[in-house]
Amino acid sequence: MSISRHQLLQAFDGLLQPERFKDYGPNGLQVEGKAEIQRVVSGVTASRALIEAAIAARADAIFVHHGLFWRGQDGRITGWMKQRLQLLLAHEINLFAYHLPLDAHAELGNNAQLGRVLGFAADARFGEQDLGFSAPAVFGDGQALADHVAQALGRAVTLVQPAATGGVPSRPVHRVAWCTGGAQGYFESAIAAGADAFITGEISEPQAHLAREMGVSFIAAGHHATERYGAPAVAAHVAAQCGLDHQFIEIDNPA
Repeated sequence: MSISRHQLLQAFDGLLQPERFKDYGPNGLQVEGKAEIQRVVSGVTASRALIEAAIAARADAIFVHHGLFWRGQDGRITGWMKQRLQLLLAHEINLFAYHLPLDAHAELGNNAQLGRVLGFAADARFGEQDLGFSAPAVFGDGQALADHVAQALGRAVTLVQPAATGGVPSRPVHRVAWCTGGAQGYFESAIAAGADAFITGEISEPQAHLAREMGVSFIAAGHHATERYGAPAVAAHVAAQCGLDHQFIEIDNPA
């Protein structure tokens, strides 16, 4: 079975509602390929490795979280950009990319799916554009939560715990907040929302001090590692609705 490129775009847009978001680049169809689509490959980032794997899988479309075009980037088609576009155009592969809309979807998005993997049932949202998720939790301290996250994601994480005062251990974690990828800037919003610990992909220098001073644990679990669940969930859902073949292709990334 096949559907038109326009029908597939409508299905993705209808689910993710990109018009609701202020984003850093274009959401939706970024590169036009074949008019009819039978097979979709999903992945996290539109890297050359993913494009080559999609070609080998005979995909008609690629669905990703990180597309090719971002606000403020160099607009020249040279080097790595030329190589990626050349492959897509030569094989007439459509590229669909959704950034913040994919983070935010309440059931299939990156944050919802990370919560599923970690076993958290979100009951609140926080932060700019309501991208952050929050849920009740029961962990003795930030280290216990970090161990749980590392085991669930299959990778080491970076933990910054509150500074102990007078030998008093770090406080228990009764509420955990998270926002996938490079959302370290959401830490203060998570604190304001009542979190005892915050999980995201990356950490910057200021967050270590805030964690120690504000009494809230900060866990950086990897940008890619926290955002590898939304794209396959959305693509599989839409592919099933439209009667298309779908395959998730993991391109490992230590960041």
